[in-house]
Amino acid sequence: MTRSAHAYVRGSTVKFYAWLEASKGKLPEGPSVWICGDCHVGNLGPLGDAKGRVSVQIRDLDQTVVGNPAHDLVRLGLSLASAARGSELSGIVTAKIIEAVMVGYENGIGGDFSRTIDRNRRPDDVQSLLERSVKRRWRHLAVERLKDAEPTIPLGKSFWTLRKAEAAALRTLLASEAVHAMVAGLQGRDAGAAVEMVDAAYWKKGCSSLGRPRYAVIVRVGEGEGSTFCLVDVKAATTAAAPRAASAAMPRDNAMRVLAGAQALSPNLGDRMVAARLQEHGVVLRELMPQDLKIEVERLSEDQAVELARYLAGIVGRSHGRQMSPDVRKAWRAELIRDHTTALAAPSWLWSSVVELLGIHESAYLDHCRRMMVEAR
Repeated sequence: MTRSAHAYVRGSTVKFYAWLEASKGKLPEGPSVWICGDCHVGNLGPLGDAKGRVSVQIRDLDQTVVGNPAHDLVRLGLSLASAARGSELSGIVTAKIIEAVMVGYENGIGGDFSRTIDRNRRPDDVQSLLERSVKRRWRHLAVERLKDAEPTIPLGKSFWTLRKAEAAALRTLLASEAVHAMVAGLQGRDAGAAVEMVDAAYWKKGCSSLGRPRYAVIVRVGEGEGSTFCLVDVKAATTAAAPRAASAAMPRDNAMRVLAGAQALSPNLGDRMVAARLQEHGVVLRELMPQDLKIEVERLSEDQAVELARYLAGIVGRSHGRQMSPDVRKAWRAELIRDHTTALAAPSWLWSSVVELLGIHESAYLDHCRRMMVEAR
């Protein structure tokens, strides 16, 4: 999180939720739908479906709730604006980015939902990422995640030895009917094939996972020379910090909540996930496919920033819109367009929210860096 202000925005989700709590009444009340809840740039990217077909969707649903779609719009706008600042782009470009977010989102919720495939025009960088994604295989995933193509997990900084009870619980979980069907049934495998845990470790990974159980499990599917390996991510689900709609009907079990949100927002991901219990925790299991990649933002030109904003907002708009009836989609889109100002082709609440949040996060980022420096001495 000290690497850049943009990295800090991604890792300090609670500050965003605190701002939402203090800003009640500033944002419009959109229709209640499943939202990402933490809709930053790094949480979108190519995802393989159960048959390995790839499209760009929301890839992390830990904070998903039935809530206000405007929250995802503001979070995405903040993430893109902070990336622009990190790329030393001018404030004029930031204004263009916010306009592009609205163009993409309004097109997304107003699109043709009879098609299952997104036809939104992709930026060159995203197209290149998709082309790389479809060519990836197990060896690419294993070297990237495990530093070796062999079916073993290297213990060390990121992977820790399991307790015997944890290993036994994971074996029992893999033998359950639902998990067996998920692992054996993906990517054209024989649904009746044997599923065996080859290796497993506790996985220390990411800001959102710190402090809660998470496991990496290498699984063999099938027997003999025809067997294949896959990597399964087992992550404990906790209560979402994202604000939900007051009358929202959602599963009480957090793992079931994450699964339901994924199925609504990101079918490629949701259709290859399972919610289960592991010891005293609700957990979500998914096979990590080689095709799953995140969109990494380092340095952006003005054209790249604006095109990326339009495209990603279109993905989010489509994820929200597919949950709405035609009349609700039409009314929500009309409300967004009506809120445009004469000074900016975007709602004033979106621009003012992003500007305010940029200031909050920039100040908090510098203070965070100061604390880390002091602690390192």
